[in-house]
Amino acid sequence: MNQGARYTSTSPGLADGWSLHRLTPPSRLFGANGLRAGPDGRVYVAQVTGSQISALDLATGELETVSAKGGDIIAPDDVAFDSRGNLYATEVMDGRVSVRGADGRTRVLRDDLPSANGITVHRDRLFVNECRVGGRLLELFPDGGEPRILAENLAMPNAMEAGPDGLLYYPVMGTNEIWRIHPDGGEPERVAAGLGVPDAVKFDAAGRIVSTQVQTGEVLSIDPRSGESTVLATVSPGLDNLTFAGDRLFVSNFTGQITEILGDGSTSATLPGGLNWPLDLTVDEDGTLCIADGTYFYVVGEDGLATLGMLFSEGYPGFIRGVVAHSPGEFLVTTSNGEVTRWRPGSNESEVLARGFDQLYGIAVSPAGSVVVTETGTGRVLGVRPGETDELASGLDEPIGVAFAADGTCLVAEAGAGRIVAVTGAGADTVVDGFETPQGILVREGVLYVVDAGAKALVGVDLESKARHKIADGLPVGAPPGVRPKPLKGLPPFSGPQGPFAGIAAGPDGTLYVSADADGSVLALRKAR
Repeated sequence: MNQGARYTSTSPGLADGWSLHRLTPPSRLFGANGLRAGPDGRVYVAQVTGSQISALDLATGELETVSAKGGDIIAPDDVAFDSRGNLYATEVMDGRVSVRGADGRTRVLRDDLPSANGITVHRDRLFVNECRVGGRLLELFPDGGEPRILAENLAMPNAMEAGPDGLLYYPVMGTNEIWRIHPDGGEPERVAAGLGVPDAVKFDAAGRIVSTQVQTGEVLSIDPRSGESTVLATVSPGLDNLTFAGDRLFVSNFTGQITEILGDGSTSATLPGGLNWPLDLTVDEDGTLCIADGTYFYVVGEDGLATLGMLFSEGYPGFIRGVVAHSPGEFLVTTSNGEVTRWRPGSNESEVLARGFDQLYGIAVSPAGSVVVTETGTGRVLGVRPGETDELASGLDEPIGVAFAADGTCLVAEAGAGRIVAVTGAGADTVVDGFETPQGILVREGVLYVVDAGAKALVGVDLESKARHKIADGLPVGAPPGVRPKPLKGLPPFSGPQGPFAGIAAGPDGTLYVSADADGSVLALRKAR
């Protein structure tokens, strides 16, 4: 079934002699974060990176988009309902809480709650917490009035729920604990400790806590009186939230997978997972395609995707945006926290080469071994050495992709200006222009390949004659037609500002791989020989 896919497009058009197939299937969601069974029996899914809320019909598998990308709600992380059917959503990257009324209209309730995340309604009272170091737990008043602070200086609280005893239970990720407090305030009390980084708390019909563990991928049942826990099931790291639909238990994952936890400890995939963006691509020394998907990093094997690392695994460098395979077992990456890092997943090691940058994207290594990155936030191109950086160009309009020609010329996709420039000692010179939003670029055998996310096309440019030819159009890259996505400001300490990046890489046989970030797949394009 593919009802309610996140992106609908026609079949791409291809130039003569070219073929296209998907290495990974399209994703139905932009990841899956907060879950809540709604008054209509459907499960509502918040999707941070997609700025979308969808409702999943458990009987049919159909997904309906309730709040779409480009709409009023930005980066929703958790949702809750009151008795009148109003939907409340925390907008974690904008520090907001919005309410979508039963009449379909949306308004901002508060916009001064940094990293607003966990949300729950108890007896029509609305409670929210901030998933940050020094976060607060507050009661909000939908009809106005200043929030009431129940607890503060919390180390990253997350999805919470009122227990059958009427107390509010909330996980604290930074201390690996679960706590509770009276809705009217008072002294918080620790319930459980030494867990697997709990990020959500709900209750089953027997009054026991059920909690997802983002680091270990476990779903725990916890006695609220003793704090003793048992493992209901082990799914995979990256679990984010859970909900009960009647007596059925469902958990979400960053990948977009929704999993039902069955009574005997087994699991059933209600909705398959997939890629969230994807972002940059690289091919390692063995010819294996590697995918930077932000929170996850994958390699493509004979059996499909295999996880090489994820945000909560040891040594992971952070939310990866740009990547290049550097030497056997080693990658150079840019992260959304503004770092350039050498990452060795086999030994779980990361070495930061430089930090403190504003929205890094592309990264490439010259034939001579120098490392160059694009700093989109400032419009600069930088050369990076351990502990040192050199400004190679400035004043560019959204530089994003970077690649080297065989002669060592550094080429940069200037997305905001619709052109590709060559970075020289004197600045940046136009190589080819007339694109809408060029992002990923690649040079192979004298041809510059450009992923134009605005035109949804892959274009080849002969670097000697400057002749261009369209290889494919109608590609599922960039935003849906007519949609102007609102900026994603980031979620410290996990990530800085986030944005799209349709990357491109080439295999040893000349196959071109393109990040289809719109539908969450990776495309392989081949030219007949």
